Amino acid sequence: RMEDSPPSTSRSSSTPVWFFYPNLIGYARIVLALLSMWWFPSSPGRAMLCYAVSAALDAFDGWAARTFNQNSRFGAMLDQLTDRCALLSLVMALCVLYPSWQFSLQLSAVVDIASHWLHLHAADLSGKKTHKQSANPILHLYYTSRPFLGFMCAGNEAFYLFLYIAHFYPGPSLLGVSLMAFLSFLAFPIAAVKSLISLVHLGTAAADVVEMDEKARSQKKE
Repeated sequence: RMEDSPPSTSRSSSTPVWFFYPNLIGYARIVLALLSMWWFPSSPGRAMLCYAVSAALDAFDGWAARTFNQNSRFGAMLDQLTDRCALLSLVMALCVLYPSWQFSLQLSAVVDIASHWLHLHAADLSGKKTHKQSANPILHLYYTSRPFLGFMCAGNEAFYLFLYIAHFYPGPSLLGVSLMAFLSFLAFPIAAVKSLISLVHLGTAAADVVEMDEKARSQKKE
């Protein structure tokens, strides 16, 4: 959302950042995420639909930012916060539904939030125009290959959603395994790999911030 872009058109330059198209999509995502939170305990069908549409719209706000040349730091942060908080709300619901898995679910949420927050903050401190930029080969692939990024994000969301749905609607059973449980099992490796990538995010961002600290200390000594 803060990518390099061609010179602003008169239309985009005259539009307040609050009303950029990608940010309007972001506000709609927030409303849908809030509705899903409200319905998580009692209306799984509605909750799943609102959550899934909110997650799907994540692809469209980036498209709108590129198409209408409406990139902004506010938009990038809004996008990140919506992603992180929506997933956190789903994980919190899963902790209630699957109390024996609470620690693992909490750990996944902590890693997700901490890594993305520090990565975005490190990019902003370094003056980068986009947080989707890294010298690390894993993160470079993650951010430069849209099919790979989309696959990882969709698979990660699918894992948590299938777990949620399985509690209410397990679906038909085959050899003692319900359909939703089987789909969760298939999506789990994607979620696990994404968590590992988040750890790479965390380590790389921490190293970047420490490097900036060391440079600042050196300049003071001089």
